[in-house]
Amino acid sequence: MKQDTHKYDHSRLFLIASLALFTAALSVALRAAVAGDIKAEYLDPVNIANAGELIAQALAMSFLGFSIVLFGLSPFLDSIGMKPMLIGAALLFIVGNVLIVAADIITSAENIYWAIWLGMLFNGLAWGAIEATINPMTTSLYPKDKTHRLNVLHAWWPAGLILGGLLGVGAGAIDINWKLTLIPILVSTLAFVWLCIGTRFPKTERFNLGVSTPDMFKETFRKPSFFVWFGAMFLTATTELAPGQWVDIALTNTVGMRGILLLVYVSGLMFVIRHFAGPLSRWLSDVGLLFISSMLAAIGLYMLSIADSPFSGLLAATFWGAGVAFMWPTMLAAVAQRYPNGGAWLIGLMGAAGALSVYFVLPILGKIYDEARNSALNSAENTNSFSTAELLHVDALAAAASFQKIAIFPVILFVLFGGIWLLKLQKSH
Repeated sequence: MKQDTHKYDHSRLFLIASLALFTAALSVALRAAVAGDIKAEYLDPVNIANAGELIAQALAMSFLGFSIVLFGLSPFLDSIGMKPMLIGAALLFIVGNVLIVAADIITSAENIYWAIWLGMLFNGLAWGAIEATINPMTTSLYPKDKTHRLNVLHAWWPAGLILGGLLGVGAGAIDINWKLTLIPILVSTLAFVWLCIGTRFPKTERFNLGVSTPDMFKETFRKPSFFVWFGAMFLTATTELAPGQWVDIALTNTVGMRGILLLVYVSGLMFVIRHFAGPLSRWLSDVGLLFISSMLAAIGLYMLSIADSPFSGLLAATFWGAGVAFMWPTMLAAVAQRYPNGGAWLIGLMGAAGALSVYFVLPILGKIYDEARNSALNSAENTNSFSTAELLHVDALAAAASFQKIAIFPVILFVLFGGIWLLKLQKSH
């Protein structure tokens, strides 16, 4: 039965969605900010030669959890309900962060990695429950303004990254224990749960169109062009999210400033830029916007790989940030516009694809970094024979190797979106 979306408090629901996404981003940023501390306190004493790969694998678990929820629960969002999904996300955030903070209490040093691993997984499950809910809810509330509204909603992702990054840097500057820096996640979580109380939530756009659940699943195969977008999502998400999780570890010792500050700067840039997605997409089209974004992101990632000063780091981050700003929400909007009958299922598949890409790529980045660093040092045991300047040079080489590998993905996207945009322009004429 078709619902009347005018009966719902659009402003309050959009605020809940924005705050929930802000909380997820805050969690991601704080994890990135304290990743080096977790590595140093928990993993270096156990396995210093592979600690970079281990922390990258643990961070990647949040993306696996994200994809599991999007793939497994998105089709059943109308049955589960949007409010229960968000409350479940809150509980998972609380449990996941307790596991990380109390890892040294819960288990022995030899098994501490697995407590961190599980905590990161729970954080990812929470993040997935949020994305599985807020994106279909936004397209349901604003069916005629999807690209703009999704970009404005996802502007609160970089807002969370900004606060999380600044809190992480501030805590480090005044020598606050890294475990205390995760407390704001709890505060933000409780805030969006409180707003959910007494609020009525809508059904998805697919429900509004009268499309049955079986027909929603069939939509995937009725229009195989969806798989082009599905594949592209692997590359856009890797371009945006993997460097964001890795930037503090890889760049702090190579550009002369905390790498997380570059992430904060990029997040501020993204927060502002995403509010202009509507006019830009109407001018360029969503595909044209993605084409330009891919070009800028490729330039930015390559520049990050050779950055060796605060200025060059900021310049590189500007190109990368401007490039990735529109990618995630515009990809979701493009699919929602082209395949509305696919409902939360196809939007969920896109998110799952994005998260899985980072799940696979992030450990590879860690391994590339470790291999490049260990190769330069010959072995981890020889690090004491190197001067500080020599070690910084080795870190720079390792960071360059990892970021240069990622830069190939937006190059592929540049070609793909360029071809799609050209075909669209030819058909319009």
